[in-house]
Amino acid sequence: MKEVLALIQNKKQEFSQLPLFKFMQDQSIDPKQRLAWAPCAAHFIMNFGELNKYFLRVEPTSDPIQAIINKHTYEDDHHWLWFLEDIKNLELDKSLKFSDALKFLWSEETKNARWLNYQLYRYTSQATPIQKIIVIEVTEATGNIMFSIAAEIGKEIKAITQKPCRYFADFHLDVETGHMTGSSGIEQLLQDIQLSEATRQEAFELVENLFTVFTQFTNGLLVYAKTHKIEQPLKAA
Repeated sequence: MKEVLALIQNKKQEFSQLPLFKFMQDQSIDPKQRLAWAPCAAHFIMNFGELNKYFLRVEPTSDPIQAIINKHTYEDDHHWLWFLEDIKNLELDKSLKFSDALKFLWSEETKNARWLNYQLYRYTSQATPIQKIIVIEVTEATGNIMFSIAAEIGKEIKAITQKPCRYFADFHLDVETGHMTGSSGIEQLLQDIQLSEATRQEAFELVENLFTVFTQFTNGLLVYAKTHKIEQPLKAA
């Protein structure tokens, strides 16, 4: 498993160089505009709790790895609540007819968020505990990059508006460590798992596929942020 976790770290470094993160760090752009992609990500963010509850979690279990996964899911299944708070504080909480909101959530602009969800469901629906760990580690790695940058924007916005963020903030970053757990004991346990050559190759392929869909999702967010002014109402093309 050590080689698989090393690959995830290498892919994380590649992921950190995506154009969206340079856009988010550009202080010549209004800080709210640098988070203008947030509505576009809603489908993924709002489904993330259910991924943890219904796909990653298995109870009861006698498998020690699955037990670790279960514990992690309880830490990750409610972050969407913080997202809803920030949508209000960022003044992205636009008034829409219900039919228009549905059109937006299933529009061309948000297709990458939906596709990411579907792929995560696909990879976890019949997954082994090891495969679930890989999904979690990749999700944590990509989230750590995103939230380390978003938290800085959250600080800028708070200084301007006096309204604190929780999702786009250190508050969230503190629980998104970049790994499934901050416990060195569990990290060592994962490192020490022995995989067969066939299982290792399958794991490598899973890591590559997951980073591909996260990259597609992230690139789509940048397109949205560049083409949708934060002052404009949400609208599907």
